[in-house]
Amino acid sequence: MMKINYALLLIILSCFPALVFPQEKTSKELKVERELELQKQTEILVNSKDFVFVGSMAYPQGGRSVNLSTRPNAVKYHPELIESDMPYFGRVYSGAGYGGSDGGLNFSGKPDEFTITTKKKGFLIVAAVKGEGDSYRLTLDVGFDGNAMLTVVCNNRSTISYNGNILPPVKPEDSKK
Repeated sequence: MMKINYALLLIILSCFPALVFPQEKTSKELKVERELELQKQTEILVNSKDFVFVGSMAYPQGGRSVNLSTRPNAVKYHPELIESDMPYFGRVYSGAGYGGSDGGLNFSGKPDEFTITTKKKGFLIVAAVKGEGDSYRLTLDVGFDGNAMLTVVCNNRSTISYNGNILPPVKPEDSKK
């Protein structure tokens, strides 16, 4: 009798392995989960209005693209302040200074405008800042994966775009580690 019960149990278990052993997730399911988690993190970051854009490529108007991997650069977004330290490769119109010794887009100011619009595949962030001697309109198109395209329009310079990513801001206690 014991052999029959054991054999019957073995047959039943072999017919229904999914009931006994949970199925592992497929690589496609894992990829979807990672994408959803990244989308959630990006949404939290954007809605906080406290993040940093770091460029990897610059696209000056009418010029060749420039790799920024060896140049430090960032635009720090905060609800009350936007700080830019981006290299600039483009045309400066007459009467305009470069705004710094290195010729970059170096400015800091309280945004006159700071809007976030949700799009089908990401976010559109528009900010307007007045610096010393120029005003800047920053349009940041952020994908759900954190990739972003920043376009800067100034009064005294030609338009330039940067491709990069948005990241959480580095807190002072984080930099000590």
